[in-house]
Amino acid sequence: MKRWHLISVINRAFIGGSKPTFLLITFLLTPIAATAADITEQLHRPIDKSVVRESRDEADTLLRIGEQQHTSGNSEKAIESWLQALEIYHSIGDFKAQGLVYDYLGRGYVQLSRYKEAEDAMRRRLAIARDVQDFQGQIFALNNIGTLLMQYGEPIASLQTFAEALEIARHVKNIEGQGLSLSNLGLANARLGNYNKAIKFYENALGFRRQARDPIGEANTFNNLGDAYLAARDYQGTIGTYGVALRIAKATRDRVNELRAIDGLVTAHSTVGRYERAFDLLQQRLTLAQDLQNLREELKSFESYAQLYEQLGNFPTARNFYERAITVAQMLKDSKQEVRLLDQLTQMMRKANLSKH
Repeated sequence: MKRWHLISVINRAFIGGSKPTFLLITFLLTPIAATAADITEQLHRPIDKSVVRESRDEADTLLRIGEQQHTSGNSEKAIESWLQALEIYHSIGDFKAQGLVYDYLGRGYVQLSRYKEAEDAMRRRLAIARDVQDFQGQIFALNNIGTLLMQYGEPIASLQTFAEALEIARHVKNIEGQGLSLSNLGLANARLGNYNKAIKFYENALGFRRQARDPIGEANTFNNLGDAYLAARDYQGTIGTYGVALRIAKATRDRVNELRAIDGLVTAHSTVGRYERAFDLLQQRLTLAQDLQNLREELKSFESYAQLYEQLGNFPTARNFYERAITVAQMLKDSKQEVRLLDQLTQMMRKANLSKH
């Protein structure tokens, strides 16, 4: 999978606080006799290459440590490691590496829902990419920023950002960038309710996704296309499109898109009354979540079962699945999900005139 091309904190890494008083006094009492020649000599003195190499090695190590920490779910520690790496890359003037660190920082801040800091990191990444004429870096930075703007609920601003990314991708004939930008333009139009426009963008994006040999991106675009068909109430198109996404995701063991395609198919089949197929898919979903030992996806599976049984009027079975979902939420210590599920269960029981006993 392509690396996801996702700070005000950084400013504090470069701007120190006031110096202790005794240091200030020492400075004032120590005569300084630096001539222009001295300064010129310092500026033109060759940098010790071994020192630069050691510094870069240290920064590279910190970058890798940050990746491991992020992968293991400790994004706070990862950000600390990446900020240390950034400071070293800054000190040796490695702009390309600084841009890479900002990519990582953007990802880390998003994981922690610190979106303003994520945006700052992404915009710094974009600035560096522009400075060094890194067109691919610009394309992916703009797409990351556009995605974040959608997170803020600003689809029009995100449209403009994705359009800029697409223009650059077309100019430099970047296949991968064109596929990503077109797919994101479809997503932004879908957020605005322009489903027909969204469908056209997604269909155009699929050609580039295939050319780039990016099956994960292709499955993601098919899932987006399925969402648009579903919103437009084109259930035949919905089922066919999610079906393709599911086949691609299974073939590439892309679990994220596989689960997402199943969810779309369950909604579409149950909407048109194909409940047997919907239950078959839910069984696949639950089995996959359990095989992955992913409690959060297991919770979603139980909740989907509960909602489907509730839709069919089978309230006792629905209640059983809600209670199983609540148990998993307690295991996850996710009080927000637990309260939400309890509320859904209570409302259903009132509607069905059921007793908890």
